[in-house]
Amino acid sequence: MNALQTIEVTKSYTNHKALDKVSIEVKKQSIFGLLGPNGAGKTTLIRIINMISSRDEGKILLNGHPIRREDIKSIGYLPEERGLYKKMKVGEQAVYLARLKGMSKNDAVKELKIWFEKFEIGSWWNRKVEELSKGMQQKVQFIVTVLHKPNLLIFDEPFSGFDPINVNILKEEILNLRNEGSTVIFSTHNMASVEELCDNIALINNSKMILSGEIHEVKNRFKEHIFEVIYRSPKELLFADQHIDIQSIESRNNEQISRIKINGNVSANELLSQILPQVEIVSFQEILPSINDIFIKEVSRSRTL
Repeated sequence: MNALQTIEVTKSYTNHKALDKVSIEVKKQSIFGLLGPNGAGKTTLIRIINMISSRDEGKILLNGHPIRREDIKSIGYLPEERGLYKKMKVGEQAVYLARLKGMSKNDAVKELKIWFEKFEIGSWWNRKVEELSKGMQQKVQFIVTVLHKPNLLIFDEPFSGFDPINVNILKEEILNLRNEGSTVIFSTHNMASVEELCDNIALINNSKMILSGEIHEVKNRFKEHIFEVIYRSPKELLFADQHIDIQSIESRNNEQISRIKINGNVSANELLSQILPQVEIVSFQEILPSINDIFIKEVSRSRTL
């Protein structure tokens, strides 16, 4: 069952269409990557899901029913625009925000203490927000977003401003939240994180959804039938078949690394059968495109249409 579904959602502003019939399906207890260049419409869609903005057309279904105002308490939303009251003490503000989500003061303090220790900011409880670095402020906001254990979590550029160590901490927590039952949507330009975390993705450009699917299926959809062969031999591979093209050769220690593209009706097994009599193979694998490569290719292609 889908945790969230948008059906042909459309939103226009004066002289600008922000979303044009965008439909996505987010499965329960999955991590969904919402991708697109700046200004594509991602944040507009997120704000509509959170009922911050209204849609002109289309439907939003949460757990199979039309989303209602009272459903917002079951959503945790970390916006790209960070915002804390700088003069308030960190702990005081975190408790205040947790209570807005329906938590009691005692439960909020108890859970916050656990999260503050986990994120190594326990000593900042009684310090003012303005004394925290940008990264520490973002840790506080992440904690407050997930504290009330919402069923649906939406993160807009959650890794922005974090160093690599804290990015990894956040990735681990997002995976833990998914494993504990939460459904996660996140928008990011960090394509490496998409490959590591996401089960499914959707790519939006110029207000339209131009690509969607399960991440491994998407990568297979865009593969170019390129194989990497590592073998032990001083000689180069030779192929009489015109449908086999050696694109590059690299030497490393006593090994040769060749990238080979096959065309026409040549299969991977047929390629391997032609290599085996020539050399001792160390490894043989198909090279799939990265999500970053697919992102650049599809955004560029959509701009020419």
